[in-house]
Amino acid sequence: MALKKLVLKPGVNQENTRYTNENGWYISDKMRFRQGTPEKIGGWQRISASTFLGVCRSLWNWVTLQNFNLIGVGTNLKFYIEKGGAYNDITPIRSSSTINNNPFSTTNLSTTVTVTDTAHGGATGDFVTFSGATAVGGLDLNNEYQITVLTANTYTITAATAATSTATGGGASVVAAYQVSVGPAIEVALTGWGAGAWGAGAWGVGTPSTTETNIRIWSQQNFGEDLIFAPAGGQLYYWDATNGVTTRGVLVSSLAGASDVPTVQNFIFVSDISRFVFAFGANEIGSATQDPMLVRWSDQESVVNWTPSITNQANSIRLSHGSRIVTCVQTRQEIVVFTDSSVYSFQYQGPPAIWSSQLLGDNISIFSQNAAVIASGVVYWMGVDKFYKYDGRTQTLRCDLRQHIFQNINLSQAAQVFAGTNEGFNEVWWFYCSANSTVIDSYVIFNYFENNGEGVWSYGTLGRTAWLDSGLRDYPLAATYTYNLVNHEFGNDDAETATPVAINAIIGSAEFDIDDGDHFGFVWRMLPDITFRGSDTASPQVTMTLIPMQNAGSGYNDPISLGGNENATVTRTSTSVIEQFTGQVYVRVRGRQMILQVESNQLGCAWQLGSPRIDIKQDGRRGNS
Repeated sequence: MALKKLVLKPGVNQENTRYTNENGWYISDKMRFRQGTPEKIGGWQRISASTFLGVCRSLWNWVTLQNFNLIGVGTNLKFYIEKGGAYNDITPIRSSSTINNNPFSTTNLSTTVTVTDTAHGGATGDFVTFSGATAVGGLDLNNEYQITVLTANTYTITAATAATSTATGGGASVVAAYQVSVGPAIEVALTGWGAGAWGAGAWGVGTPSTTETNIRIWSQQNFGEDLIFAPAGGQLYYWDATNGVTTRGVLVSSLAGASDVPTVQNFIFVSDISRFVFAFGANEIGSATQDPMLVRWSDQESVVNWTPSITNQANSIRLSHGSRIVTCVQTRQEIVVFTDSSVYSFQYQGPPAIWSSQLLGDNISIFSQNAAVIASGVVYWMGVDKFYKYDGRTQTLRCDLRQHIFQNINLSQAAQVFAGTNEGFNEVWWFYCSANSTVIDSYVIFNYFENNGEGVWSYGTLGRTAWLDSGLRDYPLAATYTYNLVNHEFGNDDAETATPVAINAIIGSAEFDIDDGDHFGFVWRMLPDITFRGSDTASPQVTMTLIPMQNAGSGYNDPISLGGNENATVTRTSTSVIEQFTGQVYVRVRGRQMILQVESNQLGCAWQLGSPRIDIKQDGRRGNS
């Protein structure tokens, strides 16, 4: 038999058996496809040693008139403006006032301080900043703290050092500034008689599950050089760039000229056309009740004027298909709005209708507020059981990893799902929680350019919480569980911390026949075809493994079962280290089918696989047929 060239189809496919996907790829991690062949993805590096508090779910990048390149960073605990690698806390203040006389109580040798503030309105985890306090128990408490609520009038804080005495004090001029309440980092399971499966638990036991605790997700966009931002289920806030990054955001309703600003919403958006501010899932004018299907927008070029009149263009519309508006994406000519069961197109018409809505698709789904993105003029999003795209018409996106994803996903953490683009590589990434995880640990990549525009898929494991691919930055940005931002496609290693570590990248093929699977083939030589272009190490290397099989779908070969003896040098698998100038390696494996696997776990290593060849001798039809 001659040398067999291994030319495998681009993309990872697990929609059928490993044998049915012959001449394709079946497993991957930290891999992508370029020009039809697999290569290791780029590395990542933190933008600075600074960190933020909380899990980040929202990133937005813009440049001010002073040419400051800023990023809005919204976490479940706070809101920041990133500038030059520093995270500046601009979390708005919920309330600020002078509290009870001598509100602090200390205990000798304890860091726990009890605070008395009548009807403080806080929740455990909220932040408060004290000023104007005199020392008590040897402690200066003029600082920021997280609170643990005891009652409606009291809570505790943790001081930086232990008190030197048991005392009560602080004086009569203590000002407590409470920041906007925090939100959960993961979705909290419902409780009560309406939360479990039908018939589970005793009827009437527990409390009715009428609400759900959702994770804290901010929406944000710049309005000129300023920023408008809002948490889902909360009010609208505004940050004025001219005041600098040391100033906090304020309520839009507190700005001069504010009129009928929504008091609650689920998602905000600023249109490119004439700069309208949209509030999706807002309250009606004159009502405090949130309507999850109501869309309101401000007057043209105004953040503050939300009162419709014949002299402005503020208005509202209620959508009819679905139970709540989830999110929206802006394309060149329209705003694509998603409810939980349909897709709408919003287009600017001018007076009197201002914005019109048109139903684009019904009976569809979307996973979360951050599950949709636009790439190369096409809108892509992840539904609860498949993927979609909109390019002028709504259609299902063919996915070669549908079973792999949707049979191993934690649906109870659906709100954490988010998408991002990596335009430099023609990719859309979706991140999600695997079935047994409550934090994001998995991703799937769709490359919409490969395979003659049909697209290819790959998957892997990675913990990220938000993504931003901005033309204003040199690299795509992602938020991590180490509470910082990292530049992706930077170098070849995982430099999320001060000490870089190697990225473990792996690609494995489906089974391929040797001599059409009729005879056993004996592989005695392999000629690798691989490039290490872009590596930072002087001696890059990968390991290539041939995994032989006796029959399609069977376990790996046992040399003894093939008629050999216990001392035979034929191996169950053959793993070879491939270096930059490796021309050929000698192996000893036999089987009817084989699997090729390539893996690297080396600092500074970058590689792309070509078309390796294996030298095969026919080896009879021994073994179980």
